[in-house]
Amino acid sequence: MLHKNPARAQSDELSFGQVHVFYPEATEDRCTVALLLEVDPIPLSRGRGERHGEGQPLEPYVNDRPYAASSFLSVALTRVFRSAMAGTSKERPELVDTALPLEATLACLPCRGGEDVLRRLFEPLGYEVTATRTQLDASFPDWGMSPYFRVTLRATCKLRDLLTHLYVLVPVLDDEKHYFVGDDEVAKLLRHGEGWLSAHPACELITMRYLKHRRSLTDDALRQLFRDEELDADEPAERHAREEEMLERPIRLDEQRIGAVAAALKVSGAKSVVDLGCGEGSSFMP
Repeated sequence: MLHKNPARAQSDELSFGQVHVFYPEATEDRCTVALLLEVDPIPLSRGRGERHGEGQPLEPYVNDRPYAASSFLSVALTRVFRSAMAGTSKERPELVDTALPLEATLACLPCRGGEDVLRRLFEPLGYEVTATRTQLDASFPDWGMSPYFRVTLRATCKLRDLLTHLYVLVPVLDDEKHYFVGDDEVAKLLRHGEGWLSAHPACELITMRYLKHRRSLTDDALRQLFRDEELDADEPAERHAREEEMLERPIRLDEQRIGAVAAALKVSGAKSVVDLGCGEGSSFMP
């Protein structure tokens, strides 16, 4: 569909901000779509159900969410390109199943694990990947490089496939989601991963990260993806361990402290302990 005003086509309100779609180029032969997502950190913080005031951390208000591609982008894609992701078109139905030479650029994409993980996710799907890592601050080169990349993906494929891959893999690269992940996320992953996820060489990594490292959900999704295969009961855990070793995930200070406490409890012979402080209330079973 071509718009009379190609400079700006539409805007939409989201619970966490606004999304704007621009068409800097729109002809019969070529179309360029630019999506601008404005994430407002204030309602995000208030939505956590926490009371912020004196002595409260600034992290809920000052973070990279307004600037980096994340699960917010995935939500915006489903809102703006719903029919394209569903593979429907009233104006040009013949293009739905046509492979087109497509190019997608993400200006600021967080990649936990670096460029290697980025290529492991997209190249097996047939994409040519161009990635440029950005500096933390060009004015202070000694600060080094940031974990963010400017990424361009090129492939001849169906539009709905490109959008679906972005929908799933952007949060996977960020390794975070802004909403609660439950059983419905398993169904969502299986739906959007139909036809490509089970054959992907990084299937376990994608599944684990998409489901925020929740072991029960990850194993459930893998069982459904490979329901026709006889998997050893210990195999999912072994695959998870191998993925984590490859990523060399840094251990946070609070995790080190929790690990030290758990080790001391094991030595003491305690059967269980529940953290009732200001954290997540995690339980330990030595």
